[in-house]
Amino acid sequence: MLFLRGEPGYHGIIMKAPSRAPILYDCPGTYHICVQGAVDPTWSDRLEGMKIHLSAVEGQARVTTLEGELSDQAALAGVLNSLYELHLPILMVMRLSVEPSKTKNYEEPSIEKRLKTIS
Repeated sequence: MLFLRGEPGYHGIIMKAPSRAPILYDCPGTYHICVQGAVDPTWSDRLEGMKIHLSAVEGQARVTTLEGELSDQAALAGVLNSLYELHLPILMVMRLSVEPSKTKNYEEPSIEKRLKTIS
């Protein structure tokens, strides 16, 4: 139990997220994915059309870089699942861009609207 100024309980402090517009899970985005190991470039169709680039440095493990636009986070999950099924360790996933038209006019809902959706 946390005591603040000698009084037990919750004081109703609400933390507000930064004012930037959130990234929505159902909008397109461009992703950069790096995995350890080799992915054959002919797998591009199975990996949502992402461009596949192999790199190898002598004495180090091969690294495959995938880059491309995915329709939403479900498509990203599908690509990551395919890489998992190939037993390739994922080194990095980075979102490079977001479709601006989806988040440009986003307005954070008021507390009243949030409470109505919860009830």
